Amino acid sequence: MFPWDKIDTVLLDMDGTLLDLHFDSHFWLKLVPQTLSHNRNISLNEANVLVEQAYDQVVGTLDWYCLDYWQQQLQLDIVTLQRTLADRIQLRQDSMPFLHTLAKKHKTRILVTNAHPHSLALKLEHTELAQGLDHMLSSHETGFAKEHPQFWSSLFNQYQLQPNRCLFIDDSEAILHAAKQAGVGYLLGISNPDSKKPHKIFTHFPAIYDYHHLLDDLIASKP
Repeated sequence: MFPWDKIDTVLLDMDGTLLDLHFDSHFWLKLVPQTLSHNRNISLNEANVLVEQAYDQVVGTLDWYCLDYWQQQLQLDIVTLQRTLADRIQLRQDSMPFLHTLAKKHKTRILVTNAHPHSLALKLEHTELAQGLDHMLSSHETGFAKEHPQFWSSLFNQYQLQPNRCLFIDDSEAILHAAKQAGVGYLLGISNPDSKKPHKIFTHFPAIYDYHHLLDDLIASKP
């Protein structure tokens, strides 16, 4: 699928790409409205409307991914609340075989995530993900979400990357578009980010549902 001899660096999203998105889906779409309903003594339907309106106001911005923002906006202890669901944090079953094979082929593996540092730390604590990565960058460290061009400039400068020799993998087509505009040479979608939901359809980028589809070509490629 890809000319691996022309790829030096693999940039990987976290939630939905290396980790099962079910944790985040359940947290933000189920637990947060339920807790808000209980705390404010309003119906679950009213809480869902409030949460959806709040989400829509900042979608695609750094605030959308910021736990500090949501703690203030919703008056909830988001960090503590996430820990109550920590047992739902799961690696995709195909992630580590892919990451380990990339290492054997001397590809640099960089996590590029919009996740807040607190959320990132929690997920690293409950998985072996860190063992499969060379570097990690949260968009909060750059001040720009991955949807913004400045994020990519910061990433390329920090790690001295040649964008045209990078492969970027993400479950969001909008973010793949941002990476393409920034000059990333190779792009790939993940069609099954949430194990409890139907597969997504990508219209502008190739997509897979299992990293094992990449392994044969990767293993056969020259290091």
